[in-house]
Amino acid sequence: MSSATTTVTTRDSVIEHRSIDYVPRSERHGKVWHQGPFWFTGNFVLPTMVTGFIGPVMGLSTGWSILAVVLGATFGTFFMAFHANQGPRMGLPQMIQSRAQFGSRGAIVPFTATVFVYIGFMVFDTILATEGLQLILPGEKIVWYPILIAVSIVIAVVGHDLLHFVQRWLTYLLVIVFAILTVLAIVHFSGVGDTAASASTAGWDGTAFLVQFSLAAGYNISYAVYVSDYTRYLPEEVSAPKLISWVYVGAAGSAIWLMSLGALLASNIPNADAIGAIKQIGDLLFPGFGTFAVLVSTVALLSIMGVNAYGAMLTGASAVDGFRQVRPTVKLRIIGLVIVGLATLAIALLIPDDYLGSFSDFVIMMLYFLVPWTAVNLVDFYLVRHGEYAITEIFKSKGIYGRWAWRGVTAYLIGFAAMIPFFSTTFYVGPVAQTLGGADISFVVGLVVSGVLYLLFSRSIDRTAEAEARRESELELKEPVE
Repeated sequence: MSSATTTVTTRDSVIEHRSIDYVPRSERHGKVWHQGPFWFTGNFVLPTMVTGFIGPVMGLSTGWSILAVVLGATFGTFFMAFHANQGPRMGLPQMIQSRAQFGSRGAIVPFTATVFVYIGFMVFDTILATEGLQLILPGEKIVWYPILIAVSIVIAVVGHDLLHFVQRWLTYLLVIVFAILTVLAIVHFSGVGDTAASASTAGWDGTAFLVQFSLAAGYNISYAVYVSDYTRYLPEEVSAPKLISWVYVGAAGSAIWLMSLGALLASNIPNADAIGAIKQIGDLLFPGFGTFAVLVSTVALLSIMGVNAYGAMLTGASAVDGFRQVRPTVKLRIIGLVIVGLATLAIALLIPDDYLGSFSDFVIMMLYFLVPWTAVNLVDFYLVRHGEYAITEIFKSKGIYGRWAWRGVTAYLIGFAAMIPFFSTTFYVGPVAQTLGGADISFVVGLVVSGVLYLLFSRSIDRTAEAEARRESELELKEPVE
């Protein structure tokens, strides 16, 4: 039986049974507005704040850093939010949809990059969560890393509905706590200026501005790889504008808020780190409040670790299924999550203690790998196929979408290659980036080249054959679940 129509009962169990398979219309549930708090909390984590540190560290003033954050986050979230509409229309997790553009095996190209993103975020979340817990509890990282990763795996095993529930209710607590922290920071540093960082923060720096812009944009674009994972259970007929708007407001709002707070803190606290800065500012209200704020942040990190583990499992299962068909069972999900957890633990233990430079490079690398994919995926959904797919064919290795879809793979690879001269990292600076003083505008090149090439290549797609396959797919999906 195709994994698109696997027979399971999902609503009678606490543990989610669906994974990479199609979510039947009879199992759709949830409210569109829930997407707002889900993505707000999903983005309201300490790595988001750390992203705002980069501008001031590179010599950019608080004001210019915040402007770069606002522009970057609003730009990056645009792409991420438009992926949300794919979930209810297709009833599939985000990355398995890529088979329609890349083929069942060709999709391994973006799948590999996506797993890198998930595990990378889990690594930094684990490090920061451990630092937070160590404020009040004993134990070295060799103790806390496995515990935190195990808790995130348990959350991911329960699955979709628990993740939505936790994220939604955490929103209220995070808003209250960080509203207080933000007011304290603004009042405390008001009129002081960038005193602590005055030696390194001279004001305007074009290269630093573009780097901060790119990091903010890339950070939110990275969420594109799992947006549909959390919208696929919504009813098919939900309003696209409302869905996109709720996702956009939630993800962009939290990114702008927390990255801007990070820029303010990094401009005024020497060698700022996320945990220490929050504790220092929070304790201005009364001793101990800073520690409480850090612990709240740690809970949010645990939640998003569950989200990332869940997404990595879905993507990993999708990749394996392209070469050897797998049945999307609970057992498979647990095995996949354990593998993800072990990889996260190994990398977290090996990464340098001074992780800020590593984090910056990680976010930039995410941008490089994901920009060509998001361009191809969105162009296909909105401009080529207009949201109409033969769902059951996506799960067939020899279906109409093929094993290696040359259009998507070629557009992705050429777009990525076109970006290389514009790369700017701590370990490689492309010739064009050198000419621009180290400024990185590769994401613009990747979006345009990959998107335009895919649109041109797609002019030769046989839409008639696909329309017939789509009709047959609809008939199969309408059959009652036995």
